[in-house]
Amino acid sequence: MAACSSGKSTGGSSGTSPSAGGSSSTNASASSSGGASSSCPFPTDSVTLTWWHNATADPGKAAWQKTADDFHAQHPNVSFNIVPIQNEQFTTKVPAALESNNPPSLYQQWGGGSEATQVKSGKLMDMTACVSSWVDRLGPSAKGWQVDGKWYGIPYDYHIVGFWYRTDLFQKAGITSPPKTMDELYQDIDKLKAAGITPIALGGKDRWPDAFYWEYFVLRECPKDTVTSSIANVKFSDPCFVKAGQDMKKFLDAKPFQTGFLGTPAQQGAGSSAGLVANGKAAMELQGDWEILVMPSLTQDKNFASKLGWFPFPSVSGGAGDQNAGLGGGDGFSCTYKATNACPAFLEYITSADVQRYLVKQSAVSLPSNSEASDAITDPTLKTVLQYIGTVSYNQLYFDQALPTDAGQALDSAVADFFAGSGSPESLAASVSSK
Repeated sequence: MAACSSGKSTGGSSGTSPSAGGSSSTNASASSSGGASSSCPFPTDSVTLTWWHNATADPGKAAWQKTADDFHAQHPNVSFNIVPIQNEQFTTKVPAALESNNPPSLYQQWGGGSEATQVKSGKLMDMTACVSSWVDRLGPSAKGWQVDGKWYGIPYDYHIVGFWYRTDLFQKAGITSPPKTMDELYQDIDKLKAAGITPIALGGKDRWPDAFYWEYFVLRECPKDTVTSSIANVKFSDPCFVKAGQDMKKFLDAKPFQTGFLGTPAQQGAGSSAGLVANGKAAMELQGDWEILVMPSLTQDKNFASKLGWFPFPSVSGGAGDQNAGLGGGDGFSCTYKATNACPAFLEYITSADVQRYLVKQSAVSLPSNSEASDAITDPTLKTVLQYIGTVSYNQLYFDQALPTDAGQALDSAVADFFAGSGSPESLAASVSSK
């Protein structure tokens, strides 16, 4: 995931915004952001927050606009300059902005080692005093947005990666249930090919989707302690990482992807990997739960969601890793040093239960960070994902986000090169250790 595999354009359904004057979240926000806390006084002067987010299409784009408008209605001295940015561009735009003297007030943030790297710029706001009274409502996973125990980012949703699949194409190929093991997945790939169906869509042009495969093989081959310590030490020297690369080579040799996958984008247009599945041109895609929000704008089929299913990454026979581990993360925002306390107050607002319910109903959020809002999820397949994420033994943050920025980008490049036929299982592991 080059900047972020959890990034998404949004599409989807309709919903009703929380009332600007009557919801419990509105009242809570008005009181907590209005200067009641001496440690985090709300500004009284006029403030304009420049906001970079990655919802470049409706309804997500419109949902964020409405959310900002509602906050402005409560706090007329706070205005917004909203700049939607394509997800893949954050990799270059954020570091450049943090090197300047005029970074955005708040921007898309995925936590982990990348956030820690950004903190070193001195441009991120330490929001600890402003968020400590309410951040616990986001659960323990929110700690992925802490650096050295301080809050430099706040998540508004959480994610897990798995296989989205077309139930109609599985049926056409004679597949009666999704695979639970890699051996079964290989059998299903053969069945789909025999039926003239592309087994798996991959957006190789954007590079970050490639990494999901290798990282899942690592989770299946390496014990949790090995994974976490190797990431912390930025050194993938255990033989299990090479074994994961060998698994990856075997998978690539099965030729499961569409012709030209190296030039296929992940989420842009009907010909993207998401679009291929949405339009029934491929049977599966390994992607995050957010994909159900991306697909509607890529297809004319209004009933496509009824043809979708989801299953977790299969187990690897003999693997020493945790066969029930997940790979995921979440989306959030960081505030920068010139943003004023209006910025963390806005983050409190967007993570309140009623606003999160609105974002879910608008398909701007798939799995809300505030669990109170989970009752707004209506899509049956997304409910399956929500249930599964509660059963995983652990949900490992995407490696390119968990690692420092340089090491994460080096890993993504090495995996992408491997998919293109360059490198070896050994060089994949060495790409991190050399940074």
